[in-house]
Amino acid sequence: MNKILELRGRRNTLWEQTKAFLEEHRGENGLVASDAVEQYDRMAQEVKDLGTEIERLEQQAQVDAQLAAPTSRPVSGKPMIMTEERAATKTGTKEYTEAFWNMIRNRGNYGEVHNALSVGEDSEGGFTVPDEFERKLVEALEGNNIFRGMATVIRTSSGTRKIPIAEDTGEASWIDEGEEIPESDTTFGQTMLSAYKLGTMIKISNELLNDSAFDLASYIARRFGVRMGNAEERAFITGDGVGKPLGLLDDAGAKIGVTAAKTTAISFDEVFQLYYALKAPYRKKAEFLCSEALVLQLMTIKDNNGNYIWKPGLDIGKPDTLLNRPLKTSAFMPEVAAGNKVMAFGDYSYYWIADRQNRTFRRLNELYARTDQVGFLTTQRVDGKLILPEAVQVLRMKAGA
Repeated sequence: MNKILELRGRRNTLWEQTKAFLEEHRGENGLVASDAVEQYDRMAQEVKDLGTEIERLEQQAQVDAQLAAPTSRPVSGKPMIMTEERAATKTGTKEYTEAFWNMIRNRGNYGEVHNALSVGEDSEGGFTVPDEFERKLVEALEGNNIFRGMATVIRTSSGTRKIPIAEDTGEASWIDEGEEIPESDTTFGQTMLSAYKLGTMIKISNELLNDSAFDLASYIARRFGVRMGNAEERAFITGDGVGKPLGLLDDAGAKIGVTAAKTTAISFDEVFQLYYALKAPYRKKAEFLCSEALVLQLMTIKDNNGNYIWKPGLDIGKPDTLLNRPLKTSAFMPEVAAGNKVMAFGDYSYYWIADRQNRTFRRLNELYARTDQVGFLTTQRVDGKLILPEAVQVLRMKAGA
């Protein structure tokens, strides 16, 4: 914790020095002297790198706290009496969990292990992961996918989920005493969330599998979390809806709020216009989203009063801000180039992610036997869609000639 506070202090001090350096080398025409641009870029990059390191340390602290938390709850009822919740979750039992990890490590009697896992066997020969490990996998996914933390995540046991959408709210009318009140019904539409399949595979040596000191669950969660999280976030932002979720930036997703006047640079007026292109009710929880490359450009922009619109987060857990709203970055937001949608601003809770329970594992014994390794394959079914397009506005660069 002290390290995080120290880095935040260093970052804030460096940012103030960077702003001062910029002003010292700004000419009468308002432009920065060419011989100072390279030095400024280095200073600005260091500010950004410190921010990345702070985020990494905060994520580590969060994971440490989660792993240190109790893994079970104290018994509060009579022994041998299962609550409705526990009875309904067959994959949450101690027997199932032990059998699952015995299967992963290839231990125990095959018949006994297979029988214990039969309640979680899927149609393709894999096994549903235990409930506790499911939560760890979800935490790993969220740690490598910032978009999950901003969106609304729902769980569904069916392949398709219908979501009713109110397309208008109707209206009230002023009437004279004794007059009939006119009808004004709300019109409803619906959107569909499916269950697209996402999968990946890793190899683990038999030496590691047989090492009881090796934290296999955490290792698998981290490896799969990075791969699945990256694939999810790319789809949630830029997916075309063909075999994958429909991304935020698809033409059927967020609305174009502003088109920049240039192909590779944006101005304060355009960021300001994007802010007010979003309706006021959505601005209460709205956040900016862009690439890290664009952040370096945003750091140089001032408002009409000469104040920088980008400000570093000073408190632990607080993000950087733009126009006093949180600013998040993603490696999957498009680069600043002609015609690209480079920045989004909105309430991302209207992007719904549907997880079809549960994720499944399969052990592949023979595929890598020649190298004394075992393959593990995991799959999940997930979909995502912005169910209310007006809740997010985007800034698009001017199209090229």
